[in-house]
Amino acid sequence: MHENYDSEIKRRSGQGNYPVRLGIIGGGQLARMTAIAALPLGVEVIVLEKNPHSPAARLSPDCIVGDWADRETLLRFATQCEVITLENEFVDAAALEVLEKAGHKVFPSAKCIATVQDKFTQKSALQNCGIAVPKFCAVKSPAEIDAAGYEFGWPVVLKTRRNGYDGKGNFTLKSQADVAAGWQTLGGGKNELMLEAWFPFVKELAVIVTRGQDGATAVYPVVETIQRNHVCHVVKAPAQIPEDVAKRAAALAKRAVEAVGGIGSFGVEMFLSTTGELAINELAPRVHNSGHYTIEACDCSQFENHVRAVLGWPLGNPLMVAPAAVMVNLLGTEKTSGQPHGLDAALRMTGARLHLYGKLMSGPGRKMGHITVLENSVDQAQPIAERAAKRIYFGDKL
Repeated sequence: MHENYDSEIKRRSGQGNYPVRLGIIGGGQLARMTAIAALPLGVEVIVLEKNPHSPAARLSPDCIVGDWADRETLLRFATQCEVITLENEFVDAAALEVLEKAGHKVFPSAKCIATVQDKFTQKSALQNCGIAVPKFCAVKSPAEIDAAGYEFGWPVVLKTRRNGYDGKGNFTLKSQADVAAGWQTLGGGKNELMLEAWFPFVKELAVIVTRGQDGATAVYPVVETIQRNHVCHVVKAPAQIPEDVAKRAAALAKRAVEAVGGIGSFGVEMFLSTTGELAINELAPRVHNSGHYTIEACDCSQFENHVRAVLGWPLGNPLMVAPAAVMVNLLGTEKTSGQPHGLDAALRMTGARLHLYGKLMSGPGRKMGHITVLENSVDQAQPIAERAAKRIYFGDKL
């Protein structure tokens, strides 16, 4: 009986039959939470990840351990899945195109990833659609950085065009005196760089937008994100901003995802100025840290809606089920084991929903988990979430 069952699963794999098999390239916490959302829908998840002990790999019995940069590994992985999606934007778009040409379904598409994973190309695509972004330009030498810095006005932000996240790949240039250090730190001459004008923001906002294969969209509430050392620390939902600003931010996020042909859940980060002006900072073509609160706070989470979207299923309701929610990231402070401590104290706090990602190692600023609290207002939820977060630390017990 067991042997017949196994052979039937293998026969049906990739042929559109039940159970549906969703492939996720990347095995971090985003893939883990996507897999958790997929399982109640009867969807089996297969993960491709270099690390056999990654957060998502341990939830995927058929996890393939391998390098997603290797075309043969990608093709072997793809034959076991009906649909393939990503937990990050670092998979080369040309490799995804190979999968599509071989007849595999990939969402977001290779074309979308090619547009988004290069920040200069991403900003250009948005600007060409009339979407507001900070002034920017490509730079190929310190002299070009100098010239653009004086044109835009200091300070400016120097960025790697690819593979930057959580502040990695960014360098703020306060004046011309910082150019040499920024050029060297970001690998100028080896890495392609771009320069952005400093946007005088008073708040950083974010919106999760899920777009289906049929173009239907689910737009989540506009949230405010609080960054520390370029890493998201707190998410407040909904953002405490005027209603007209929230409507414009939601509409802007929807237009941005449509502009790049996105399918699935996307994180759209933007700036808000003192005058109410909005400008897109970056798009992430995947589920996003700013949307983790949706697991408890929304009728259908960003993760479940991502699964629905890439499989071509109807989208769920993105509206909140409570008046307010606050999420606090649990960040590592030093390079040590990922062993969590303080769980008893955190779990005793009424209303604190704890999520640990199961990472074996911690590190400075590394995202190890998060806590979400639902309340009648952001002001009520935030202190509870922050107190619970302070109870937990990682590494050797003190």
